[in-house]
Amino acid sequence: MRSLRSDETSEVQVTHHRLADGTDVEILTWLDDHSRYALSVTAHRPVTGPIVVTTFRNTIAEHGIPFSTLTDNGLVFTTRFAHGGRTSRNGLENELVKLRVRQKNSRPNHPTTCGKVERFQLTMKRWLRTQPPAATIIELQHQLDTFVDIYNHHRPHRSLPHRSTPAVAYQARPKAAPDNDHPDNESRVRRDRVHSGNISLRVDGHMHHIGVGRTLDGTPVLLLINGYDIRVIHATTGEIIRTLTINPERRYHGTGQPTGGPRGPRKIKRSGP
Repeated sequence: MRSLRSDETSEVQVTHHRLADGTDVEILTWLDDHSRYALSVTAHRPVTGPIVVTTFRNTIAEHGIPFSTLTDNGLVFTTRFAHGGRTSRNGLENELVKLRVRQKNSRPNHPTTCGKVERFQLTMKRWLRTQPPAATIIELQHQLDTFVDIYNHHRPHRSLPHRSTPAVAYQARPKAAPDNDHPDNESRVRRDRVHSGNISLRVDGHMHHIGVGRTLDGTPVLLLINGYDIRVIHATTGEIIRTLTINPERRYHGTGQPTGGPRGPRKIKRSGP
């Protein structure tokens, strides 16, 4: 399970969609606020309180527990405005209290507070209109799964650094779980470009140079730093370029590849005529 940072928020919202025969269904979206990464997008007829709880549990089982959630004031999310606030919590509210997740709600009559998930759903609906209308909710779910894969992993996002994909931005977040063996470890993210085949990084007050190869010169990268553990990620494609553990006694950490290119077969000197 991925442990989320303490400032991460999951935006949640329901939107409507029609099947080919005109049947109205609802699509429930859980979106990571920071990276726009779609955590869960599922179709239902309709979305109910128990479905919200089930999808929340499935989402945190795969991605970890967020610091907070941000929703509108629909009864499947909160009952604090129902019956003048004189009612018990619903299923999601009980789940959030149990897990110590802060619940944020948009102001009444101001649903645009959840702007990022609204923009995601607008993009999703535009994409669905380019597809053959789904005849069943199962077909619709297959379409949603395809869209989520495209959106998370293949579609550059204009709002993210280097126009990276949401998956790149999501994975770039340092883990929140403490390292009990190294309580003083520092988790951070650094952005850089490869220069002369290397990336320079200061650790414990000393400059270290990490080799990644001259073929990557000029490539924008993200460095995920957790103490001495380093992960170098291509900032545009999300590809992991290199992982290593810094040796504090060394200043240069080469790629481990031989220099000078490949060598030909060794010639054997013959003696005699």
